[in-house]
Amino acid sequence: MSIEFIYPEFEVIRNESRCIACRVCERQCANEVHSYDPERGIMVADESKCVNCHRCVALCPTRALKIVKSDCALRENANWPQSTINEIYKQASSGGVLLSSMGNPNPLPVYWDKILINASQVTNPSIDPLREPMETKVCLGKKKQEIRRDENGKLVCEMTPQLELSVPIMFSAMSYGSISYNAHASLARAATELGILYNTGEGGLHEDFYVYGANTIVQVASGRFGVHKDYLEAAAAVEIKMGQGAKPGIGGHLPGAKIVGDVSRTRMIPEGTDAISPAPHHDIYSIEDLRQLVYSLKEATEYKKPVIVKVAAVHNIAAIASGIARSGADIISIDGFRGGTGAAPTRIRNNVGIPIELALASVDQRLREEGIRDNVSLVVGGSIRSSADVVKAVALGADACYIGTAALIALGCHLCRTCHSGKCNWGIATQRPDLVKRLNPDIGSKRLINLVRAWQHEIKELMGGMGINSIEALRGNRLMLRGVGLNEKELQILGISHAGE
Repeated sequence: MSIEFIYPEFEVIRNESRCIACRVCERQCANEVHSYDPERGIMVADESKCVNCHRCVALCPTRALKIVKSDCALRENANWPQSTINEIYKQASSGGVLLSSMGNPNPLPVYWDKILINASQVTNPSIDPLREPMETKVCLGKKKQEIRRDENGKLVCEMTPQLELSVPIMFSAMSYGSISYNAHASLARAATELGILYNTGEGGLHEDFYVYGANTIVQVASGRFGVHKDYLEAAAAVEIKMGQGAKPGIGGHLPGAKIVGDVSRTRMIPEGTDAISPAPHHDIYSIEDLRQLVYSLKEATEYKKPVIVKVAAVHNIAAIASGIARSGADIISIDGFRGGTGAAPTRIRNNVGIPIELALASVDQRLREEGIRDNVSLVVGGSIRSSADVVKAVALGADACYIGTAALIALGCHLCRTCHSGKCNWGIATQRPDLVKRLNPDIGSKRLINLVRAWQHEIKELMGGMGINSIEALRGNRLMLRGVGLNEKELQILGISHAGE
């Protein structure tokens, strides 16, 4: 028997005068928080099971419910906060590693919020995107560094394979298994309608989604789940996953409880078997080894598709990116430490990696100094929360951004951070049929389309205010950025001046 008692983190406040005991909350809660007491004729709650997903609050027909954070606290101690003590209690009881979902929630610096965008006024007039041309289209892939002509003097316009995006945004890697069939369908349909791409993650590609291949990036991770010739040929690009921001240096793990039915067939592993991707690729121990896999994938796809290498943002990311740029990769994807995930060891998620803003700036600068910036495109992710973050990322040197958490929020996610439990009440991070059906792909894809189109409009407005009419002219244009509340070293790494300079 456990000697400690952890008071529930959240309290269910039920307005008895409004509650009609319709039991909607009971039916909607996958965590079995709510139940009906027939003797008293009232609804009761087991608050120890509540994760604050707000499903019951959103669907209560009489607005009788609200969830509040408990004010029952241990004695105040700045060095030993209650969350730390509760985690020790849990590990002392279980002997297990703590798991967490989504991104790092700790109050560490968010550099996007300390970077401001310049605006043009008199000497460099602004541009009205409603009345003047504004180009948000980008092409990702290796660019020619010199103009070439044939024997007749005509320009040679041959290019290596490129990914064309209507806006510098893509849906980041989320595997089938970690998210539901309906969530994947929403992402695939939205990407196709928008003229952008979505990433399958490391779980293979369901046969129903091959039709969206022109807007699909398939992933090759260390576990090689679902990787075969048709899978590679179906996609517009292939991404080699070396790491991700939420768990740098750590492999993937999808619990066996989620390996059911189509997930099992798509991943090509038995039902109920844990899908474990080792931390390293066991055939990659150097840039030369990485180069071999890059060209193996190019050979397998007849050199028709760009190859992306995805890495986590870590302390020596600039040197790593330099090596990747020389490996033959067409695109480098960098994932910052605030990146979301279905499940990660809590200690890794909260303590390993660096912010994407600093990683991006240092990589872009290093590649420019070495004269190889045009050898690759840069895609960044890890808490891209708004169109302003996209604009700032491009000005720091990115060609495009991956969004994951923002896309899930558009689908209805309430960031309760229990994706690893498989009990997502919004039908996103679950494989339970009764929960999956709660997410309608028609509605989900429409909401994603609305989000990206709204961001596209805002990107045009922001660029217009800067007097810039294309993403290409914005890329790496750090003169349009200023920092506030940053020290000299941070400004130096970001390559920007302080506000007022």
